Amino acid sequence: MADNSVAVLRRWHDSGGVWRVVGHRSGAVTVALYPCTGGEEVDRFTSADPDLIGFLGDRHSSED
Repeated sequence: MADNSVAVLRRWHDSGGVWRVVGHRSGAVTVALYPCTGGEEVDRFTSADPDLIGFLGDRHSSED
């Protein structure tokens, strides 16, 4: 992901979208992006960025 992944999630959420953690493995996390309607997945990315992992904490989605 070319942009800062925390900034991407914040912008997505601020725009009304929903993100969900869909996987953890080997120090990396996979996050899926959904529209505000919660419909079909729009995009997903995997990152080992420690800032992202810290931002997510124990949350499983932007709805937590």
